[in-house]
Amino acid sequence: MDGIDKLLKPQSITVIGASNNPERAGNVVIRNLLSGCFHGPIMPVTPKYDAVAGVLAYPTIDSLPRVPDLAIVCTNAHRNVEVIRQLGEKGVKVAIVLAAGMNTLYNSDGTTKEDQIFAIAKQYNMRLVGPNSIGLILPWLNLNASFSPIAANRGNIAFISQSAAVCTTILDWAKNKNIGFSTFLSLGDACDINFAELLDRLCRDSKTEAILLYIDSVKDARRFMSAARAAARNRRILVVKSGRTRAGSAAATIHTGGSAGLDAVYDAAIRRSGMLRVNNTHELFAAVETLAHSVPLRGERLAILTNGGGPAIMAVDALSDRGGKLAQLSDNTIAKLDAVLPFCWSHANPIDIIGDADITRYEQAVNILLDSDDFDALLIMHSPSAIAPGNATAKRLVDVLNNHPRSRKFNILTNWAGENEAIRSRNTFTEAGYPAYRTPESAISAFMHLVEYRRNQKQLMETPVSYGEIQANPRHVHDVVNHLLAQGICHLETHEVRPVLESYGFKTLPTWIAEDPAEAAHIAEQIGYPVAIKLRSPDIRHKSEVHGVLLHLRNATEVANGAQAILDRVSLDYPQARIDGLLVQRMAKRAGAQELRVSVHNDAVFGPVILLGEDAAEWDIHKDAAVAIPPLNMALARYMVINAIKTGKIKQRSLPDRIDIPALCKLLVKISQLIIDCPEIKEFDIHPLLASGNEMTVIDASMTIAIFKGNKAERLAIRPYPKEYEEHVTLKDGSMILLRPILPEDEPKHAQFISQVSVDDLYKRFFSDVGELNHEALANLTQIDYDREMAFVATREVMNVYGELEESIIGVTRALSDPDNIDAEFAILVRSDLKGVGLGRILMNKIIRYCRETGLQRITGMTMPANRGMIMLAQKVGFDIDIQMEDGVVEMQLPLESSHQQP
Repeated sequence: MDGIDKLLKPQSITVIGASNNPERAGNVVIRNLLSGCFHGPIMPVTPKYDAVAGVLAYPTIDSLPRVPDLAIVCTNAHRNVEVIRQLGEKGVKVAIVLAAGMNTLYNSDGTTKEDQIFAIAKQYNMRLVGPNSIGLILPWLNLNASFSPIAANRGNIAFISQSAAVCTTILDWAKNKNIGFSTFLSLGDACDINFAELLDRLCRDSKTEAILLYIDSVKDARRFMSAARAAARNRRILVVKSGRTRAGSAAATIHTGGSAGLDAVYDAAIRRSGMLRVNNTHELFAAVETLAHSVPLRGERLAILTNGGGPAIMAVDALSDRGGKLAQLSDNTIAKLDAVLPFCWSHANPIDIIGDADITRYEQAVNILLDSDDFDALLIMHSPSAIAPGNATAKRLVDVLNNHPRSRKFNILTNWAGENEAIRSRNTFTEAGYPAYRTPESAISAFMHLVEYRRNQKQLMETPVSYGEIQANPRHVHDVVNHLLAQGICHLETHEVRPVLESYGFKTLPTWIAEDPAEAAHIAEQIGYPVAIKLRSPDIRHKSEVHGVLLHLRNATEVANGAQAILDRVSLDYPQARIDGLLVQRMAKRAGAQELRVSVHNDAVFGPVILLGEDAAEWDIHKDAAVAIPPLNMALARYMVINAIKTGKIKQRSLPDRIDIPALCKLLVKISQLIIDCPEIKEFDIHPLLASGNEMTVIDASMTIAIFKGNKAERLAIRPYPKEYEEHVTLKDGSMILLRPILPEDEPKHAQFISQVSVDDLYKRFFSDVGELNHEALANLTQIDYDREMAFVATREVMNVYGELEESIIGVTRALSDPDNIDAEFAILVRSDLKGVGLGRILMNKIIRYCRETGLQRITGMTMPANRGMIMLAQKVGFDIDIQMEDGVVEMQLPLESSHQQP
């Protein structure tokens, strides 16, 4: 990450295209650098001037006296190709390109100027930010290398944006609010350095506590998801994603040149990564305010203290609309408030201390609330009052909050309504470190950002119920699909999809093929009434165009006449269409059942995604479907179904057999596995899926297939469970074990395994007394990203207390790689009563083979001098050992590209 390091910690800077013309970007950048008091050398490059803003200038890049860490390119787009080439020859490792429009300037070979500068930079191992960037501000380094008219204060929020206009808007607003930033970077068109690399770096930055992203589009979904999932475990990340509508999405594509994926898919990706999305600028400002001042939320209960009932009711309405929780006051708290408030106060939450409340009444009420444990966050509201002047009340409450020993346990939010004096009051709270909002709705919106973020994180760490082994026959599916492709058939109807579905255990309706109306009537007589008949034609994708589906036919005459009517309509409207007969199905029992629709859509950015909604004639995937990104387990599938119900995509109807959510989740997990196993499936649509209690029946389905070449896992935004690494191994004692990648469902087994490791062995593994690992710690160990971390568990079958065989974990090895896949840190832990059977060596060999296969350059590890077994094992397989007795550590390193002993 050399280029990223020099971008975020530059020691020297050159400005290409520096100018004394105040209307030029090269002049604004130089003046910003000088006004920021950057401590390193600033080297303007321009052939026009001997000096720029009083700083000695250099006529060419080649004439620079040293190689700068960072170059700011302020020249015209047409000149930038040669500028980047010269910077590369000079040895510069990172450049920020300000010019816009480089993705619209084409070369004779059809490539753009943006493509060309990226190719040149890659040739010289140089990294680029932009084009179309306004630059970089690093307040903690006194660096303002931007052409923004507003500087940034020091703070703990990193802001990364593709939009220059959003950058300057946020800066202007934050300046007024006295909110600061740790990093402020405009990515522009992001032709090279992207969100993923910056998330990897910023989540380890000590000055950064929260990260805010403004995204138009994402180019490498797999890398973005991996980085976001890792960063969201360490930092709060909020995302503003433009292009929520089709028109907005098209505009965002033009703006940055990225692919236009479905907005609902972006929404699902943001949730799946553990980030939180805010929808507009109003929410964006509220989010920044919240991130700048809030402490981690300890719960969801909100208490509201107000001197006006109306605004408090508006706050409660907003809270209820967003699914928030109003705190319940205890009898003890109500009794204490009774002693200081008028008899007519609300006696409930919201705590209305009455419009004639003076400052003392506010102070007493706040102290009583802070002494209680009835709430997790407190919203203090104030409407203009002659008895409790706004700013005087604000100052007194700031003193109360600062002096109360428990105030920092809670999230404190304030809403001082009005504009004249209220502005001064809000500034008083902001300067004291308490977020202040103009309206009740914006205060509630800010609070709910914290709540939704907390819920999202908690949901992602939910331990999934084990589905068990999916009964699937992927080989048969491949044979069926390849046979159809060999015949030139790419679009499959229900009868052709049925063998695929049945290979994965889906329940389908039996289907017969009739050549003509007479045969259709004969089949109907055999299978029983009522029946449905459907047109078979490869040239008519939508049967509704010719009324090609007839339902509830009750006798042979209706079947024969209906079939003939379908054929007549095709002959009239589509005379050239090929007709392959008719499908005949027995009607499913729909009484008391609900008709759903499940589809697989191939998104332009995130690849295959699963859509869920109700079956309807006009189904708009932009509005009518809940979205999930595979792979799914039972917890993630349940999250999808609950989200679909909450957002009205699926309506819970009053039916005799309501939808069985676990059964629907199992079906979604099977669809996810089908898509993972069979990359030839491009699109897949079940319409309808008949849900009756726990019975899920596919009534009608269609599928689009195509020849696939390449790594089937690479097309997915999240790497699925790598089943190919499963293997059986025999221990020295002759017992057979299974080595396999760890699963989220392994959490209970992992907890049991940890309980069978001695305190001494755990201390050597974790360098501390870990005690019993809680759910969050176990989730971090079992819910891993297979793209940058691997953990193999050794398991064997044991008899449980019920006399049944169950899988038990007896050892774990894991490797966590850096984002660039160069270095990995490993660890091994074996059950303490199973030493001496060769399990440690087997686990070590397994993780070394894996790291070699994935292209890592070295493995490192750390242990204690007392852990002689680990040290001896590492030496046997070729590790270099460095014992540091003073520090009490042993460092182990294995260069994988060398000719060390093969495990």
